[in-house]
Amino acid sequence: MKKFIENCPKVELHLHIEGTLEPEMMFALAQRNHLALPYKTIREVEDAYHFTNLQSFLDIYYQGANVLQTEQDFYDLMWAYLNKASEQNVRHAEIFFDPQTHTGRGISFETVINGLSHAKQDAQHKLGVSSALIMCFLRHLSPEAAQKALDEARPFRELIFGVGLDSSEMDRPPVLFKDVFHRAMDEGYIPVAHAGEEGPAEYVWEAIDLLDVKRIDHGVRSIDDPNLVDFLVKNQIPLTVCPLSNIKLHVFEDMAEHNIKQLLDLGVCVTINSDDPAYFGGYMNENFLATQAGLNLSKEDLYKISLNAIQASFLGEQEKAQLKSALEEYFNE
Repeated sequence: MKKFIENCPKVELHLHIEGTLEPEMMFALAQRNHLALPYKTIREVEDAYHFTNLQSFLDIYYQGANVLQTEQDFYDLMWAYLNKASEQNVRHAEIFFDPQTHTGRGISFETVINGLSHAKQDAQHKLGVSSALIMCFLRHLSPEAAQKALDEARPFRELIFGVGLDSSEMDRPPVLFKDVFHRAMDEGYIPVAHAGEEGPAEYVWEAIDLLDVKRIDHGVRSIDDPNLVDFLVKNQIPLTVCPLSNIKLHVFEDMAEHNIKQLLDLGVCVTINSDDPAYFGGYMNENFLATQAGLNLSKEDLYKISLNAIQASFLGEQEKAQLKSALEEYFNE
């Protein structure tokens, strides 16, 4: 099963590029940019990765992002992730980035987007991994700050495929960001949003009804509302589930408790993703392996989850057909 999962062609739909900042790179970039870190060794960084909830993770996540200063830093970050993705047979990735995390500390939007985009282009040519960028609004900041971020993105519109909503979910309902999402859609962005991770099922409804999202990121609390589950199944609205993240942040205490298999069996379009792999203990292969072992997923389950990810992507129909063909061929070997 391990070899089977590792060699399976994959699509990743829920990945924060800032969350791929491995401790080794954190130290290297801090040294390159002459910055002091609150940690003396890589072991100290790893020891800090014991989170009690989403906020305890975000505090360290934003601190780590401070080492990203130059276009080369953002290039190196994106290249390292896409190289790792290629090694794990990820064929396509739709990648979140948080411009406000960087512009809020004086790094220009141009610096961020140019570094990420150049690495993205190189990975397409050299590694054969396609990718798309989704700009997230930080929900712990104001809707007005989100509007400003959308303004700053305008000169780089052709480099950004969609908009998302991430960061602290509790007490920050999607309705707060209704206006900026509608404006983004008017400008041609595809909308997605984090909902139903720590927040209630009601936030998933809000994201669908008020933000008109095409995918729900996380969404595991949808199980609390049978009517919502029925709606997700009927309309095949995808959930980009992140199993290791859910365990690390105590959304579930153990993989055996995770509800992704239950949602799959109910007909929900669930997918497996890595979220912030440098912090949560694994990229795509590790998430697939842990989920399979914890829930005793069959090869048929893995096929369905992988097929869901292709269908839930924002690729064109021709690209989807090619990936589906490769997946089917692999499972029929």
